Amino acid sequence: MRGGSKTLTIALIAVALAGGALPSYGQAKKKSEEKPAPTLRAISVYEWTGPMDKPTASRIVPVAVYDGEHLQDGSVYLSRPEPMAIAPQVEYEVQQSGHAVELFAIQNAVRVEGNWVGVGAPRPLPVEKKPRQKQIQKIDDFGESDRPVLHRKHAAKKTEESTTESAPSKEPADDPDRPKLHRKSDAGSGDAATPGTQPSQTDGDRPVLHRPKPEASKVNEEEIDPNRPRLRRGMMGEQKLELTPGLKGLPDDMDQAVAVSDAASRAEHLWKYHWPDADSEEKLKTALEDIARDAMGMTPPPVKKPLKPGVKTTKTKQPAVPAEPPALGDENFKSFELTYNSSATLVLTATNNLKGKDAKYITLIAQPDLYGNPLVVFKQVTELLHLDEQPRMRLIDAVDAMADHRGELLFELRTSEERQFALYRVVRGRAEKIFTTAAPQN
Repeated sequence: MRGGSKTLTIALIAVALAGGALPSYGQAKKKSEEKPAPTLRAISVYEWTGPMDKPTASRIVPVAVYDGEHLQDGSVYLSRPEPMAIAPQVEYEVQQSGHAVELFAIQNAVRVEGNWVGVGAPRPLPVEKKPRQKQIQKIDDFGESDRPVLHRKHAAKKTEESTTESAPSKEPADDPDRPKLHRKSDAGSGDAATPGTQPSQTDGDRPVLHRPKPEASKVNEEEIDPNRPRLRRGMMGEQKLELTPGLKGLPDDMDQAVAVSDAASRAEHLWKYHWPDADSEEKLKTALEDIARDAMGMTPPPVKKPLKPGVKTTKTKQPAVPAEPPALGDENFKSFELTYNSSATLVLTATNNLKGKDAKYITLIAQPDLYGNPLVVFKQVTELLHLDEQPRMRLIDAVDAMADHRGELLFELRTSEERQFALYRVVRGRAEKIFTTAAPQN
């Protein structure tokens, strides 16, 4: 009997599994491994000419999209046909060293010279409204009690009002020209101010309020593809923004800044390093400039001090006077605090101030050592004729690409005919390239 019940139990379990009454091991494991949808974060470059608040031309160039695990190429990620990073109504926050300075709302995506760019209009940051202070109600103390009470009418006035209301009216009741008030009956036709009722049909001259008809909803991107992930949306439907002309080419007066679009609200993280004194920053900057001159062959030989006429020469050697160091061209020096309470990370990009085939470009990333001298962790020198092998690096800014409160350095890699963007992370005395955009497809 025990053996028969055991066999029946096993048979019932098998039937339940076959019919789906009990969840299988694979289904339970699949449910446990399901992860919530990641919060996307897009990193782009905002480029403009003219004043920043009122540019003459501007655009958004997508760089990367962080999907919660990996950095994806923002120029091709979820393209339908435009990339998701520059889809219409996506709003970017333009930053300078982590500090938000303005917003940029994308209205259209266009393809320029093989690259997708977003065009739209900048707008100022929203101003936080201060909470209104509650007005203190006036209090009137009267009566025998000292307890403050709200101001009310005195009893004498109430008595007079009640006496007046209770007194019969002396006006004639049969005056045909006197307007009269009528109470609404229980089964009346209703009032226009009462919701859900219709106005009286007997009074043709009575004004009636009509609600405006709702406008037909426009077809948006969510109705076309509801499964496509979304970045933070702007408020272009409520504001009339003037579209800024799209920027073309790479003009010499073009400015660049980091632009971030995140579906989640995150605390601001500033990347600018605060020096204890101005002398420490100037000392490291001067040392990096000397390293850059040596690397590009700009250090002139020392010049001997000329003797005055009529002075007899001796066998002792005259001390050589160091020559004035030549100026660097297109110099850009910045210092960052890429993690909380970390030392300064110095970045210097410059040229040898020459044109044509003799032009050279240098990029230095350094950190101060224990003695306050710059320790170079990355150095690249390239020439105009070798830009296809080693592109020129132009620093844009520091940015938190993966929302982990660690800053990366965003560079533009420019060759003779095209350009890309790259993210570098400085870790353990080294600068490692962690991401590069794909080459443009013509």
